[in-house]
Amino acid sequence: MTTNVKTDLENKGRSRLTVGQKPRWTWAACLAGSAVVAAAVLALIGFNVAGWAVLTAVLYVASMYVSTVVLENRRKATNGLWTNLVFGAFVIALLPLVSVLWTVLSIGLPGLLAPGFLASDMLGITGAVDQQSVNEGTSVLGGVAHALVGSLLITIGATVISVPIGLLTSIYLVEYSRGGFFSKAITFFVDVMTGIPSIVAGLFAAGLMMTLVGPGTNVMGFSAVLALSVLMIPVVVRSTEEMLRVVPNELREASYALGVRKWRTILRVVIPTSISGIASGVTLAIARVIGETAPILVTAGVAIQTNWNLFQDWMMSLPVYIYRQMMFPTAPSAPDASEQRAWAAALVLIIIVMLLNLLARFIAKAFAPKKSGR
Repeated sequence: MTTNVKTDLENKGRSRLTVGQKPRWTWAACLAGSAVVAAAVLALIGFNVAGWAVLTAVLYVASMYVSTVVLENRRKATNGLWTNLVFGAFVIALLPLVSVLWTVLSIGLPGLLAPGFLASDMLGITGAVDQQSVNEGTSVLGGVAHALVGSLLITIGATVISVPIGLLTSIYLVEYSRGGFFSKAITFFVDVMTGIPSIVAGLFAAGLMMTLVGPGTNVMGFSAVLALSVLMIPVVVRSTEEMLRVVPNELREASYALGVRKWRTILRVVIPTSISGIASGVTLAIARVIGETAPILVTAGVAIQTNWNLFQDWMMSLPVYIYRQMMFPTAPSAPDASEQRAWAAALVLIIIVMLLNLLARFIAKAFAPKKSGR
């Protein structure tokens, strides 16, 4: 009896170890069949690549489920179904990011590589200049130096204001508050500030500076610094608070047992232990606000030349520069030059945000508590 079963399995090309399992090539057969069927269906109603890809994916998931039920069992089929759905959700979430990166890189790279793009501003660049560049096919003049300097100065100023306030607020909430009314009020307002629209922060900063220095002179870089600070502070508070709460209480108690005062324990024990998460949280907060457009447009205005003074005159930033170049071309009859500068500036902004995220990962790894080897 056993010999006959073994002989039958060998004749079918399968061993006892692979009985009840679908062949390894099942997924390829299902994928090919789904692609063919999807192409045939769309050929009747109108073919397009996006619809073909979506229909192929749906048919593939369904065919894999049916084949697994027939060749194996319903439990493995259900597991495979959810695996395919999770993988499909991951691909769907990844597609917009890849599409944005590819679009900005393919369109913005020629403008970024244009001579003098990062070192020049828009002073002297008129519609006639852009019209001549387009007609003659020469390199597009004008660059983002003034916008790049403005974005860096405004972001640095907002960081200088936000980080100390956010850090001290989180230290109070974690180390000193006892769940009283004041700490609950702080937590409530921090949550509210986290969800306010960025344009509201810009209007608040513009109104505050108008009250302090008067109308007409309130549009300057420092107004944008205040607007971005309003957006950064709740992010810094929340991230720093979570990092401080992760620090084990045993470390604090050991420091207190040695007679160390509370403020010194916070400075020498708590903050160094959580500095990795604090630094990465601050870096991500900077990456979040550096791309804001509305509050900077309201508070810092528009400029065509580099301004190094945060407390005087209007100041350009990268997001506002992109907006202006796309919506208000320098030469309306030849918008290609402005569009090239806008896409190149968008690529610069994406590179800065990516570098900040990489910096956050590096800081988190560099300042992480060292594990002692055994």
